[in-house]
Amino acid sequence: MALRDRLRRLVQKPGSADLAPLRDVVGEAGEREPRVRALSDAELTAAANALRLPAATGRRPDGDSKPDAPAKPDAPAKPDAPAKPDAPAKKGAADVDLAEVCALGREAARRTLGERPYDVQLVGTLALLRGQVAEMATGEGKTLAGAIAAAGYALRGRRVHVMSVNDYLARRDAEWMGPLYDLLGVSVGWVGQTSTPDERRAAYAADVTYAPVSEIGFDLLRDRLATSVDDRVLPEPEVALIDEADSVLVDEAMVPLVLAGAVDTAGADPSYADLVRRLRPGRDYGTDVEARNVQLTSAGAREVERSLGGIDLYAADNLAVLTAVNVALHAEVLLQRDVDYIVRDGAVKLISESRGRVALLQRWPDGLQAAVEAKEALDASPSGEILDSVTVQELIGRYPVRCGMTGTAMAVAGQLREFYDLDVTVVPPNKPCVRDDRPDRLYATSADKEVAVVEEIAAAHGDGRPVLVGTGDVAESERLARRLVRAGFEPVVLNAKNDAEEAAIIARAGAPGAITVSTQIAGRGTDIRLGGPPAEKTPGTAPLDDPAAGTHDEVVEAGGLLVIGTGRYHSSRLDDQLRGRSGRQGDPGASVFFTSLQDDLVTRYAPDEEYKGASGDDGLIDAKPAHWIVGHAQRVAEGVDLELHRNTWRYNHLIGLQRAEMLAERDAVLRGDAADRLMAEKTPARHAELVEVAGADDVARAARQLLLFHLDRRWSDHLAFLTDVREGIHLRSLARGLDPLIEFNSEAVPAGRRLLPDARAAAVAAFENLKTSEDGTLDLAGAGLQRPSATWTYLVHDNPFGSLDERTLRGVISLFKGRRV
Repeated sequence: MALRDRLRRLVQKPGSADLAPLRDVVGEAGEREPRVRALSDAELTAAANALRLPAATGRRPDGDSKPDAPAKPDAPAKPDAPAKPDAPAKKGAADVDLAEVCALGREAARRTLGERPYDVQLVGTLALLRGQVAEMATGEGKTLAGAIAAAGYALRGRRVHVMSVNDYLARRDAEWMGPLYDLLGVSVGWVGQTSTPDERRAAYAADVTYAPVSEIGFDLLRDRLATSVDDRVLPEPEVALIDEADSVLVDEAMVPLVLAGAVDTAGADPSYADLVRRLRPGRDYGTDVEARNVQLTSAGAREVERSLGGIDLYAADNLAVLTAVNVALHAEVLLQRDVDYIVRDGAVKLISESRGRVALLQRWPDGLQAAVEAKEALDASPSGEILDSVTVQELIGRYPVRCGMTGTAMAVAGQLREFYDLDVTVVPPNKPCVRDDRPDRLYATSADKEVAVVEEIAAAHGDGRPVLVGTGDVAESERLARRLVRAGFEPVVLNAKNDAEEAAIIARAGAPGAITVSTQIAGRGTDIRLGGPPAEKTPGTAPLDDPAAGTHDEVVEAGGLLVIGTGRYHSSRLDDQLRGRSGRQGDPGASVFFTSLQDDLVTRYAPDEEYKGASGDDGLIDAKPAHWIVGHAQRVAEGVDLELHRNTWRYNHLIGLQRAEMLAERDAVLRGDAADRLMAEKTPARHAELVEVAGADDVARAARQLLLFHLDRRWSDHLAFLTDVREGIHLRSLARGLDPLIEFNSEAVPAGRRLLPDARAAAVAAFENLKTSEDGTLDLAGAGLQRPSATWTYLVHDNPFGSLDERTLRGVISLFKGRRV
């Protein structure tokens, strides 16, 4: 084993970092434990403050940020001087006594939280402090390890943003770990969706700030449009410590965060939703094998043309109608209620494919979003022009130091290194995992599979064993629950419809005989403790008087928690996350996945693979070739997701460079006199005239506001232009036989070069025409400086079906093929 590990390190295989240097530091911390335990609280705080270094180089004395200069997409900012994997810490870590940080952090946790961190937790802490992703299994104490690491960074003079996936976790962890930070003399704050600008500013001023990654991104977007330095809330980015790192850095990397401004736009015409609802599958439209595209057949096109009064659907002047019909057809056929979205409180709520939860603030591109709302007969949600956007990858790339923690990093270790220059350190569990991961049970049909799942649940329930069932979507979870009720059981359902109850449901999922049917929502989050809630109240757990408490031994004797998957997910990581709910901290448990050759994963990603062998009377298939088909389908799905990630990066590469140039100009204008000097240079007579009337200070302020407005206006127009270019690029690239990305860049580059000159010229023209009132006040409103009356933030769920032009082209090809036949 040792030889194999050395060979893996030699070729820099992911997860091959040598833990010996980290264990040495932890051992030294253990030797100091008696001395540290003898300190009073005040002495412990003083000892921690004695380690504190001055603020990181470059931080302004007032805590304000330096000019926003995002890392180049092709050269992401590296953690401060990364060392070789075997080094005990990155350069810069040695300036703080890491053994002392661990010793003080362990004692602070013991006193304030009643938890003494295990040695392996401190190994995880040290991995974070050397700028890596620590893979720690479920129940191994990642939250505490991360808090000690965040305190260690703070004592090194660096401000830390601990990024989570939602408001609940940000607030819970900040409040839970608050006493620990307080004893170490480290300030902590948290930001949530409802935080006011003043609350955000105060939270970001703390040494450690917990916040959802989306809220940090939205604050960045708002800061980029600030017209006064005092309006900004975000400080200079220094350290990003990312919880559920694989989810944030991989799954969310393809979802742009958007700041939009209100414009007058109408929702989708409901008549198109009614029209496509009447079309019949097979005759009027067909889908591809992956169910990612749908096209009208020639018969369907004729039916649409007849319904719309005999128009020629493919005439040039009916392109808008064709697009509307196509989008309505996609909403009707490819987006399924209770699978891709739910309807709650009169609104469409998207479901995160990777987490099974409602994707807060997330929406499809406006046309598709409106079409789904029309399909469900709902009022149209606000729509508007995009003022700015940022991808999660670009957001994280701004931080010079990046690290993270998760239970499933190795499966995406290559992507973490490729896109973020992050290595993975695998931290062993405190106690060996004894969970029994059983081989998959493969069935010929979905019906056979569901019968077998219910039988397995019944057998485990009869033994008093708790069962957690992971399903693929909301619809399947509810269908299985109904089947269990008919069989005489009382399952508890957890899905996107009741995700607010997640913590309470999961806390009881380990009680004797409990049956919990869930979507991927149960794949990570609150621990499932055997027997029910813990004896002491912990944030996110059930009440202390829960009757299931104290039954741990009973569940252990029954074999621990049984996890059942009703099908493989599109990523093996999600499978592993579900398995990881069982067997925490050396507890007994088991996991098994039930799959079928009719599962969506197989029919979508391995449609050409066919098994012609036999199956048992119950539909069970033991043949290896059939099992290979399921694994092959999952590998294809993972490859598709990786290519989507790369494609998102490729298209945003150039946009990131152009944005950096624009932001550098904007920051110079916001902080200095660049605008005033521009006006004095380009229109000296008018500048002098206005100074004489209104005074130099007012003229400088007016010049600044004019140039900021036109910079923002040009950038918003540029984003809209690039969206149109990307939508239509496939038609042109096919005609010319070129790579779509090359075609995109050929139009985006010259447009980007015109951005700054055009903005300056527009601002100068507005300055020349600037009017003054009789009292000498400059009339900025009359100069057209009308920013949106309202702005809002959301996440764009990138259209999974390709561009509209690409789909329209496929539809045209399909139509003419049908007519030729």
